[in-house]
Amino acid sequence: MSADLSMARSRAALLRALREGLDARGYLEVETPIAVPVAGQEPHLRPFETRFTPDSPVPPGGISGARRLHLHTSPEYAMKRLLSRGFGRIWQIARVFRDGEVSGTHNPEFTLLEFYAAPGNAATVMADLEQLVADAARALRGVPMAPPREGHGRGAKGQPLDLAPPFERLTCSEAFRRHAGFDPLPLDAEAFAQAARTVGVRPSAGASWDEIFTQVLLERVEPALGLSRPTYLTAYPASQAALARLVPSDPRVAERFELYAAGLELANGFTELNDTREQRLRLEDEQRERARLGSEVFALDERFLHALAGMPPAGGVAVGVDRLLMLLTGAKDIADVLSFPAAEEYPHARHT
Repeated sequence: MSADLSMARSRAALLRALREGLDARGYLEVETPIAVPVAGQEPHLRPFETRFTPDSPVPPGGISGARRLHLHTSPEYAMKRLLSRGFGRIWQIARVFRDGEVSGTHNPEFTLLEFYAAPGNAATVMADLEQLVADAARALRGVPMAPPREGHGRGAKGQPLDLAPPFERLTCSEAFRRHAGFDPLPLDAEAFAQAARTVGVRPSAGASWDEIFTQVLLERVEPALGLSRPTYLTAYPASQAALARLVPSDPRVAERFELYAAGLELANGFTELNDTREQRLRLEDEQRERARLGSEVFALDERFLHALAGMPPAGGVAVGVDRLLMLLTGAKDIADVLSFPAAEEYPHARHT
């Protein structure tokens, strides 16, 4: 069911706490376009399409001809362009759009907090994020605790979550060894598939290494993360981090992290890649993966790539505000924290 008045007040309190916390830490609020001329390349995301049609006659210097646009799936590219122009610490709370995503934790239109620190890295924004989460809990609940999430996450047992920093840090290799019984990094796709089957995960025939990684992560690792306090999952395989800098001492992995609490993914961030050539190669890899999956392949965002040459070392993170509100209120379904969830607004939407 959709959010009631009490939940709407909790949302307002959460947004206020996030704004105050970011302002206090020296971040500047910015705004970027929602309708963008170039869609992102993430292989498994489908952007909504729209169109700009200028009035006629077009004034001198105006835009002529209709233009295909997309509703952004994230403000990331535009915010990094601001970093390249000398903006240091920036944030925004944006409405973002991803076609087809309807489930207990997904809505096709949702609220995303993104913030970036330059100069900085993944550790910079991780430290600020855990403080923001604790501060938000205090604003809503009086203490840095989240209510029990009975049944959410394997072995959760419905205990409250301690949100006081510092959060747990766990590399992907450590998490896989702990919760799946093996480290995937040394394995090729065939050996990975075999190891997955030994723990009850059934990859499809011919599944790629990355597809197997995602399946084991979703089925065996994620549900066991952050059950007593939030966990930062770090050091993702390089192939799972197209926009992140690689770890200098081990180029198999990237400086990417995700934040989990009670098995719920709350945030995704990294030390930003600011090498234009390397970024172009990685985005071209994503284009090929979209083609392999039968998805539309979009042009590269040349303005974004050009801007990377002037972007200082930076860390950035995207936080699912609706999921954070779920965590802090004990809501079991994203529809419970939205006033107009897709499951009600689009009666034909499939809820999984």
